[in-house]
Amino acid sequence: MTRPGGLPDKAHGWFRSWFRKVWDVRGGGLYAVGFAVAFLFFEVREAIVEDIPEFIAMNNVLSSELVGFGIQFLVDSMLNFVRALLWPVYVAQLWPPAGLIALVAAFVLFPRFLKQPIERWLFQDADTNP
Repeated sequence: MTRPGGLPDKAHGWFRSWFRKVWDVRGGGLYAVGFAVAFLFFEVREAIVEDIPEFIAMNNVLSSELVGFGIQFLVDSMLNFVRALLWPVYVAQLWPPAGLIALVAAFVLFPRFLKQPIERWLFQDADTNP
């Protein structure tokens, strides 16, 4: 049972706030959605494959290993940011030439069918939260 204002509600609010910023900075279209999805994908994959196992394998958490882990985490996040900026390239390379065709179709169809529902969800509480 979840209570109003609990962690799930706050996490949803944090995600929506973050995604709203991405939406505004990246132009509010398919590119913004692709960037957000790609960044989350790269970060989660990095955490599951590398970061969590590496953190568990540390012998002494109070040593310089922790500093190195933190620096590596920041570097990986910056690389994931750059990768996420290039998400259309990854989609186009998935199934040539079908990936490129799907990408062009998505850029044509997104503003027509998905942009308004996403904006309604993103900005439904924008007036109440400054």
